[in-house]
Amino acid sequence: MAGMATHVITGAGSGIGAAVARRLHARGDDLVLHARDAGRAKELAAGFPGARTLVGDLADPDKLSWAFSHQTLPDRVDSLLHIAGVVDLGRVGDLTPKAWRHQLNVNLVAPAELTRHFLPQLRASRGHVVFVNSGAGLAAHAEWSAYAASKHGLKALADSLRQEEHAHGVRVTSVYPGRTASPMQAKVHQQEGKEYDPARWIDPESVATALLMALDLPADAEVNDLTVRPGR
Repeated sequence: MAGMATHVITGAGSGIGAAVARRLHARGDDLVLHARDAGRAKELAAGFPGARTLVGDLADPDKLSWAFSHQTLPDRVDSLLHIAGVVDLGRVGDLTPKAWRHQLNVNLVAPAELTRHFLPQLRASRGHVVFVNSGAGLAAHAEWSAYAASKHGLKALADSLRQEEHAHGVRVTSVYPGRTASPMQAKVHQQEGKEYDPARWIDPESVATALLMALDLPADAEVNDLTVRPGR
């Protein structure tokens, strides 16, 4: 994807999303950064000069269409990078429908809705949709049911989309990082009651490198599923 490509990115405020956005911004690509509200959009715009922002709450996917109808969407989209995510651990015996819905909305329903919105542009550019999934999208452990369910669902979304859009030349990649040193990981450790040592986990820059490899692969090939595990 050489030259001035346009990327729509969720989750650019921290962790893997910020690392990916920095790399694409540094090489001169156009960024459209999703933000949950106007205040967050302002922060992102300040951090990435020249980038555009798109405001909408992923926790409320029903309203995204309405929110976008009041904003200018990019005419060209070369890639849609779903990197935002939320996690709330708990046992099945304790998790409420609200906790389930929040994770399913942000991690699964909102990515489906964003994809629906940008598919016309992605087909036109023979673009790329990247879903940052999780090791939890491949295996579920105790206390991870709702998060893992949302990520298992995200794998299903990616797999179906890949088959549906192959004829349109749209590539679809799922990336499954293991635990990555990010604010989300700090929160998980807090919920687990464990000491957080970022040095033990994957640097978000390493996940960004893997993601960009998939994005920059020539059009004759497509990375379907990419698992990135801690090397230590």
